[in-house]
Amino acid sequence: MPVSTPEQQQQRIAVLADSDTRWKWGALTAGRLTSDRAARATLDGFLLRGRATPTPRQLTEVGVRADRLREVTAVEFLREMERSVQGDEPAAYDVVVLALVGGAVQAVLHGLAHAWRGAAKRPVVVTGYVGVVYEKLADGLLLRHGADVVLANSRYDAERFRAVYEGVGADAASVTECALPFLGGDTYKEAHDPYTVVFAAQPSVPDSPADRLYLLERLVRHATLHPEREVLLKLRSKPGEHTTHIEEVPYQKLVQRLDPPPNFRLVYGNMGEVLDRTDLLVTVSSTAALESLHRRIPTALLTDLGVREALGNHHFTGSGCLVSWEQLDAGALPEPDPEWVARQGVAAGGASYESAFDGARARVAALLERDRPPLTPYYSRTTAPGYLPRILARHHLAPDGSPLPGAPAADKDPGAVRQIVRRAARGAYRHGVQRVAPVIRRMGEL
Repeated sequence: MPVSTPEQQQQRIAVLADSDTRWKWGALTAGRLTSDRAARATLDGFLLRGRATPTPRQLTEVGVRADRLREVTAVEFLREMERSVQGDEPAAYDVVVLALVGGAVQAVLHGLAHAWRGAAKRPVVVTGYVGVVYEKLADGLLLRHGADVVLANSRYDAERFRAVYEGVGADAASVTECALPFLGGDTYKEAHDPYTVVFAAQPSVPDSPADRLYLLERLVRHATLHPEREVLLKLRSKPGEHTTHIEEVPYQKLVQRLDPPPNFRLVYGNMGEVLDRTDLLVTVSSTAALESLHRRIPTALLTDLGVREALGNHHFTGSGCLVSWEQLDAGALPEPDPEWVARQGVAAGGASYESAFDGARARVAALLERDRPPLTPYYSRTTAPGYLPRILARHHLAPDGSPLPGAPAADKDPGAVRQIVRRAARGAYRHGVQRVAPVIRRMGEL
């Protein structure tokens, strides 16, 4: 099978992603994994069709480009991967990065195991997390087991990941410590003019309308109390767009209930560019906090709604950054604990940050140089017969990883018709999530 090796001057990498943030993580991770002996990597991007498939605007905002990029179902992706190991493609893939939610990772791993059955060689499969891992640790990790490389974004995560795998008797050799691939930017040195406070919003944290309105009111109040400051609400998506999580009550709608001062405004765009002019980053538990801490920008994790697992801010206990709006209004600036941030793989800076990916590159290179056994996830029809089939069925796969009868196929559905139907279905789904479902819930509370 024509799989390239690290000695050749080009590697071919496929990234399958299901949202804008995961596309960013997956594509940048692919770049970090490229062998030092390769002049460059050819990056083929595949966007998994679903409720969070990024729009052209979101892709532009992410700012990561691919040599090829197209939208697929899980079955279409698996057929592409099967063709690549059969020699039907000009060159097979060296690495496949799965930048997906846990259930989708597990489904694709079983699908790949079926698609590559009997192949002499196969690509190296890599997966991981796009940010802070604060919930469903065991569930999410075991759904990712079976990949050749499971990336951990810090020493802290690597220790937790290995403990989970070893605790259930699964092979933990795949766990590889690295760092988030999108950290970077200039180190914060002095205040801007005007001093700028940025609140990094999250689509589903908190999820209740009352809590979201409370945070927005406190942000507007901060702007009113400090007219000399610029106060920005950094939003991830525009109404009608989705990211990884569903945003049922967008801040854009809530802000219409208030009368914010002129120094308050909503902003979109690349988070790194927003951080370029940030003097204080405020959030509940967003991964943006890690980007901010890496650049040594004063960073606040809010305690107003409690320090709770449901909010994810419990992950930051010990960081020195937990603070309330009341304290921020009074001028408090959190001081991060150096040991805590070091264990989280942030605030490393410079060459030490770049070296964080050496281990992952070395593992991928070593795997490329030897024969690789078939993919064997921990979840199987033996270990999880009541759980695994449901996960696979969501992506039109049978319990053995093969496509179910009637699974969507690109060659049976004309492109133009498929695009029209898909857009209509996605619009109806979003209307149901953002308009109809909240109304039904409110009626049920009467």
